[in-house]
Parts: sequence; C-alpha cells; structure tokens
Amino acid sequence: MSELTSFTSSGYGIIALLTFFSAYTLVILEERLHMRKSKPVILAAGIIWVLVALAYHGIGKPEEMAAILDHNLLEYAQLLLFLLAAMTYINTLEERNIFAALRAWLVSKGFSLYRIFWVTGILAFFISAVADNLTTALLMSAVVIAVAPDRPKYLAMSCVNLVVAANAGGAFSPFGDITTLMVWQSHTVQFWQFFDLFIPSVVNWFVPALIMSFFIDKGHPAALTETIKVKRGGLVILGLFMTTILMAVTFHNSLDLPPVLGMMTGLGLLKLFGWYLKVSDNIPENDMAEGAVGRFDIFTQLQRAEWDTLMFFYGVILCVGGLGALGYLAMVSKVIYTGLGPVWAGILVGIISAIVDNIPVMFAVLTMHPDMNLGGWLLVTMTAGVGGSLLSIGSAAGVALMGQARGIYTFNSHLKWSGAIMLGYAASILAHLWLNGV
Repeated sequence: MSELTSFTSSGYGIIALLTFFSAYTLVILEERLHMRKSKPVILAAGIIWVLVALAYHGIGKPEEMAAILDHNLLEYAQLLLFLLAAMTYINTLEERNIFAALRAWLVSKGFSLYRIFWVTGILAFFISAVADNLTTALLMSAVVIAVAPDRPKYLAMSCVNLVVAANAGGAFSPFGDITTLMVWQSHTVQFWQFFDLFIPSVVNWFVPALIMSFFIDKGHPAALTETIKVKRGGLVILGLFMTTILMAVTFHNSLDLPPVLGMMTGLGLLKLFGWYLKVSDNIPENDMAEGAVGRFDIFTQLQRAEWDTLMFFYGVILCVGGLGALGYLAMVSKVIYTGLGPVWAGILVGIISAIVDNIPVMFAVLTMHPDMNLGGWLLVTMTAGVGGSLLSIGSAAGVALMGQARGIYTFNSHLKWSGAIMLGYAASILAHLWLNGV
C-alpha cells in the first residue's frame, strides 16, 4: 500500500485497531461470557469499514476503498458457499449414520488400548484431510470415551493425540482446514502442491504420538458389542461427496473456475438425491403426523451448518481487510517478513495461531501477500494449521474436546504434553525445509 493511503498513525486507524482488539478480546472470552464469537466481530467489521470510508473520502479516493471492500466480500462469498456445501455433506453423512457406523465398528473390534490410541490417531489424521478437524476430533473421541470411560489418564492422552492428528491431517489438504482452503482459493498454492506437506504433517503428529505411546496403558478395555446400520442412501451420499471434491478440483485445475462452483454443483446433486430419498420413502411412521420424525429433508441438514462459525468468518475477513485498507498489514509485513525472513516469520505465525484463531492470522498473511516462493507459502500454510496444537485452546478440535471430555481433557492436561508437541512442530518444520526448501 502506498504511503499516501496509509492511515496507521491517523485517528481513524488507531480507533479501528482498538475496535478490532476489543472485539477479539470478547472472542477469546467466549466460553466465560457465553457470547458467540461471531457477534463482536460482525459489529467491529461494520465500525472499521465506516472508519475506512471516512479515511478514503478524506483523501478523495472513495473508489479505491470500494474496490478493496468488493474484493473482501468476494473472498468471503466464495468461502461461505464452499463451506456451506461441505458442512451440508458432513451433516448428511452424520444423519445417515456413516460416522456412527464407523465408531461402532471400532469399539466392537476388541483392540487393546495401545492399538486404539494408534488407530484413532491415524484415522483422525486422514479423515481430517476431507472433513473439518472439529468433526473428526469429536468422532474419534467418542470411540476412546466409549472403550475406556474409567481411565482418565488414557482419555486425556488420547484426546491430545486426536487434536494433534486432526490439525496435522488438515494441513496437507486443501479441504482439510479453512486456512488451506483460503490459500488454495487465492491461487497462491495449486491443489497438488499441498501434498508436498504430507510428510512434514505426518512428522508433526507422529513425534508427539510416539512419545506419548510409551506412557499408554497396554491393557484391553471391556468387550463392547455395538452395531449401527447405515441408513438408506448413506453410501451413495459418501460417493457423491467424493465426486463433489473431484469436481471442485477439476473445475479449478482444468477450467480455471473457482472451486466453490464445483462444490455448489455437488450440493445440487445431493439435493436431487435427497429429493429421491424423500419421495421414495414409503415407511408409514415417517409420515408428517404429529410427533413423527418426518421424511428425509436435505434442508434440515443445511440448516444445521455451523452458522456462528460462518458469520465469524465474515467478521474476521472484513475486520482484517479493513485494517489492511488502513495500512496496518503492509506495516506488519514489512516488520515480520522483511525483518525476520520467511522461515522465522512462518514459525512465528504458527506460535501466534496457538493463541489467536488461525483464520485471521492466515487471512492477514494472504492480504499482506509477502514476496515468497512456493516453499515459503507452504511453510506458513502448515504452521498456521498445526500451530494450534501447541495449546488446547489453539484450535476448534481442542476446544470441542475440552467440552466432550470435560474435567478429563483440560488446558493443563494438554499443556503437560506441549513439550512433545513442540518437538513435533520443530521436526515438521525441519522436514519441510529439507524436502521443500523455502
């Protein structure tokens, strides 16, 4: 941003910065205040852009402000529709008992606790590459809680393992995390280039998992028998989800269309199949009589999307975009990327992501768009995703499991293994520098 349009030392800029920090303080205190995180950032976004408009009108450049705002709104619209399609598929798969059937299969296999620790970690790593880390962590934690409800030490270590695995698995796939999705949609890293992070991501999870495995109980849990059948059409919907992902990739790589178009086309297929399930359901008890569950309705699954999260992304993107329009991101980019270089800057981004949500951090980096090669962009993409594993509050997976295993998996029980997680963090960075360079 040119010096002419930098307002970092103006009253508009200072008030905007204070507004953002005040809003984000309320986000951090979400659990204590019982106020959803989207509320303060949406309000802050409106205030910040009023300040941006006043600043740009003051120098006679309202059209430059409008162009920046349009760009930010387009970024959000693509992210919103992509995630809405993905969340609807995940909710539908859950409603059709796909995830419950997987959990039932695992708990009925009679694995030892040691083997369950590794199996759930591996599954969390790979499932999170296509599903979000929160859903993945909740699914796998249901398995370990079911097989070992009376072993709090084992449950705590298993939850730490699941958080690290889910965050690491999301780092090497464009679909695995919001940050990787944002990087892919910005055309900064191409789809297949993300898989250069596969080995560093494995290292990030495997190192702490190996250290924790030496302290895992080697016994067998009590035998469980649980059988859950997949509902009609569940496997077809799973196939449609894979087809949708393939369409998003093909549209982007072969036709230069945004990935969101492939996802929304896939959502159209899901809606048509949902219509088929609804009209072909002749089970009498599914009629819409009072108290009945009703026939399958795809819009019910769409309504179950995490709207607070989607609205939070709106607030974050507009807040960070507004601060960028005022010149703050250009200033930070100069200090961090020019002063520290891409390696140390990437490491710092990961550490910040353990405290501050990785979404605004990654969007800020994308908005700065520092001059980096592919290796530098892959590094910051990975660290922004896996850095949240350093603390239990650093990722949605960790926060969710603190609620799922309340009193067992806590901030302190996670902190106990932060040294091992930090070793994995450092080892993954070294693996990336060795394999991909910067």
